Amino acid sequence: MLSQRFLLLRSTASLTTRAFCAGRVAKSGRAPDMAEVRNRLREIVGASTNWSDHQQALAERVSLSSMLAKSQADLPARRMKDSYIEVHLPLGSEPQLREKYLTYHNTVRFGRILEDLDSIAVLISYSHTHNPALPRSPLSIVTALVDKIDMRQHIIYPDCDIKFTGHVTWVGKTSIEAKMHMSQFHDGAYRPVLDATFVMVARDPENKRAAFVNPLTPEGPEEKKLFQEGETNKSRRVELSTASLLKVAPTDEERKIVHSLFLNTLDSKTVSFRSRVLPPTSVWMEDAKLKGLEICHPQERNIFNRIFGGFLMRKAYELGWANACSYGGCRPNLVAVDDILFQKPVDIGSLLLLSSQVCYTEGKHIQVRVHSEVFDPLTRQHNTTNVFHFTFASDSDVPNIVPKTYGESMLFLDGKRHFNQTVTH
Repeated sequence: MLSQRFLLLRSTASLTTRAFCAGRVAKSGRAPDMAEVRNRLREIVGASTNWSDHQQALAERVSLSSMLAKSQADLPARRMKDSYIEVHLPLGSEPQLREKYLTYHNTVRFGRILEDLDSIAVLISYSHTHNPALPRSPLSIVTALVDKIDMRQHIIYPDCDIKFTGHVTWVGKTSIEAKMHMSQFHDGAYRPVLDATFVMVARDPENKRAAFVNPLTPEGPEEKKLFQEGETNKSRRVELSTASLLKVAPTDEERKIVHSLFLNTLDSKTVSFRSRVLPPTSVWMEDAKLKGLEICHPQERNIFNRIFGGFLMRKAYELGWANACSYGGCRPNLVAVDDILFQKPVDIGSLLLLSSQVCYTEGKHIQVRVHSEVFDPLTRQHNTTNVFHFTFASDSDVPNIVPKTYGESMLFLDGKRHFNQTVTH
């Protein structure tokens, strides 16, 4: 069942007015489907469906800069129910749609679900910032971070309808937190599948600088609790960033873990710092990698003519899943998606390099980190664009992953941190 908060919002929000930013009403008066969501997003920003028109569309958006608010105080406050949206994915009632979402094993491609969640989060944010006096939104709203996706059940049926619901739960000056739930109709009722939290940022029409968004006024204890959770999430992200292993040394406990791993790999015959032996039922970290390459074509662009964030998530997830599958020797189940950071946009025509690494294991669980970077063949430069963290569960216990170098040990500790954050919280 959906949470009481979402049931309350559903009863008070109009699915055909606010949820679609006062745009086209969904066909037959029902909740919109994903095609309607993406069409509405194009209407909101004035994006063309033709790649050949993208330069003209960009020029037209530049003129919208004068419509941006000079401060957040100039914008009217919104309520949580103003951004509530319900989206329908009719896998059961429209069989022709299934092929796009179907795997060879007759399951649902979770990468496609990630794409849909990303689009819905953007529409939720535009619903929050909607100004009925403007024909087009001057804001460029993009995904900054996937804070967390928790799976509430591992099975997603390929022939049962899916429903997404969500709304804004927290707002900063230029950022928006959107929470979404996914449920699926099975055995006569909608049953929860996952909960997702995305953080979006608003920028000017050229996507060059930050722009203000409407403040949020929580109503009642339930909404105030959600808003406070958003504040807590922000503080947690700042704390994690400050304690990053790329910035500060490991804790005393973590240093002991690394030293213990090192001692377990020493060759008892030579007792040399250089002579290392792999313990039983273990795999060297350097042997648990999988890489991929994507040429970024216009077909995968978003409404701002950059590569769609959902596409990047899908490709990273599929590579991470394949690596976990190879490592565990079976088809793993996704447990959680954690802390996906969008550092830089990916331009059309880029060469996107994806590298997945099993970085931590515990029992049946496999923690996979996927690093994506853009490679410029002319300058030979590499620039990181995204880092993805996925937690998978195998059918049985998996081999222990063992780092050999100091850098791999830091990856191990970072993976352990993400695993603990995901599984124990």
